[in-house]
Amino acid sequence: MMGLGSAIGAGLFLGSGEAISTAGPAVLISYAIAGAIVVAVMRMLAEMASALPASGSFSVYAEVALGRWAGFLLGWLYWFMLIMVLGVEVTGVAEIATAWWPAVPQWVVAGVVVTVFGGINLIGVRQFGEAEFWFALVKVAAIVAFLAVGLLVVVGVIPVAGGVLGDWAAHGGFAPAGVPGIAAGLLAVAFAFGGIEIVAIAAAEARDPRDAVARATRTILWRILVFYLGSVAIIVALVPWDDADALTSPFVAVLELAGFDGAARLMEVVVVLALLSAFNAQVYGTSRMLFSLGERRDAPAVATRISRREVPWVAVSVSVFFGVVAVVLNRVLPETLLSVLLNAVGSALFVVWLLIAVSQLRLRPRLEAEARRTGVPMRLRMWAFPWLTWLTLAALVALAALMLSDDAARAQLVATAGLVAVILAAYGLLGWRRRARGGAEQWQHDVHG
Repeated sequence: MMGLGSAIGAGLFLGSGEAISTAGPAVLISYAIAGAIVVAVMRMLAEMASALPASGSFSVYAEVALGRWAGFLLGWLYWFMLIMVLGVEVTGVAEIATAWWPAVPQWVVAGVVVTVFGGINLIGVRQFGEAEFWFALVKVAAIVAFLAVGLLVVVGVIPVAGGVLGDWAAHGGFAPAGVPGIAAGLLAVAFAFGGIEIVAIAAAEARDPRDAVARATRTILWRILVFYLGSVAIIVALVPWDDADALTSPFVAVLELAGFDGAARLMEVVVVLALLSAFNAQVYGTSRMLFSLGERRDAPAVATRISRREVPWVAVSVSVFFGVVAVVLNRVLPETLLSVLLNAVGSALFVVWLLIAVSQLRLRPRLEAEARRTGVPMRLRMWAFPWLTWLTLAALVALAALMLSDDAARAQLVATAGLVAVILAAYGLLGWRRRARGGAEQWQHDVHG
């Protein structure tokens, strides 16, 4: 349920409309390509997580496979990305809530959200998991209900005005923008599946991590693809791709077409719950990543302090604090500076996926050797290794080339490259200080013998 809930968010409920308006019905191909890449990357991550469960997840695997610099880079890149996203999500909840209750200031709503979900994460991992389960259940139920209603409309059980599928010809066909439109749609949906990697981070605190992550991953990925592709297929079957007004909230448009009054308010509630769920999961993800960085001495040691309930309370508190800072930045920063920061996290997942694939390529032989040595077989294996891993890497490189050809995506890639350079520079500075401190300690040892 965590895997399903983390990947089903506002990106699907609201962002799918932008992708459809870019590629038309052929956006289904864009989603299928992006989904195939994500399925392959998550299979690689699940293989490593089932063999080596760790709170730092892909950051730890990158460090083991590629060196300390890679673990440092992925850990801090992911932490920064989720912190910025936390601020955006709380701002989104506050804006919707104040539209319902204009007398309530946005900062009050943001404060309540941060306090409640920070508290849930501080109480214990069981309480976090329980809250996330129920949030995920609501989102999954909403998607299932939408698919059921949409299917009834498509097959004619619920009659509606206008044609189904037949209207494609009147609006330019299945792929009105051709291959360039599919490519542009791919850029719009490439990172829509982000969030599912929380499952691998949570694996370290599962009751039976090796079996839990293997069981979850075997089914979650395909269900997510069904939910995404099924929902978008219903939308493109019923809503013209060039109807800009309808596509600002495509799920609402379909429900209103089916005669459901109050659909807009209902979907606003679902979107708020999706944002709250994502906030809850990302407080967990950022705190565990910071805790892992502290364990590896890549963050201050205070980040490793845990409570009597075995919660890394300092890491949770720091993540919540910077989530509040991100909310403030959303309000007070000049738009140009804020857009730079948001652009920097826009394609950060691309770097994460790329290094996950490279790490799995390097770690797989070691995992197999360890399995032979201990006699304990690997719980999960990447399909068609190493060929599918190499194919996924090639697809990610092609995605980067595609991003460079698009102005908005290029800005994201350049901003992310700048953020990567800053993190690596910090790593170099930290390494220099460690060497200097080590040299000074050695000198004192030699002098005082």
